Amino acid sequence: MADSFLILAQAAGGPSGAMNIVFIIGLFAIMYFMMIRPQQKQLKAHRELVAGLKKGDEVVTQGGMIGRIHVVSEREVTLEVSNGVRIRVLKTSVAGRYAVPGETAPVAKTEDKKEEK
Repeated sequence: MADSFLILAQAAGGPSGAMNIVFIIGLFAIMYFMMIRPQQKQLKAHRELVAGLKKGDEVVTQGGMIGRIHVVSEREVTLEVSNGVRIRVLKTSVAGRYAVPGETAPVAKTEDKKEEK
């Protein structure tokens, strides 16, 4: 009678240890693809942006300052925010290139000819 009780208890038990390990690995995979990987891609894009800064680029800083790059040095960038007004900021504080709202890229002439036909 005791043997049949043990068999019933094992049959009604929860998931096995292997299933727990698979579940934990699955959770880690989901967290990697939903959180860690996108953050790494964003960091790589920012590094490329900072490395590609050059004189004349119009950029926006993390603080919201908009200016045109006047001088680029190893760690700093000098921005001209108004005529004759220049500020120094760290390269890493540049959030991105600034595009004037409402300004669109010019349409290539080959596309215009295709649309007319």
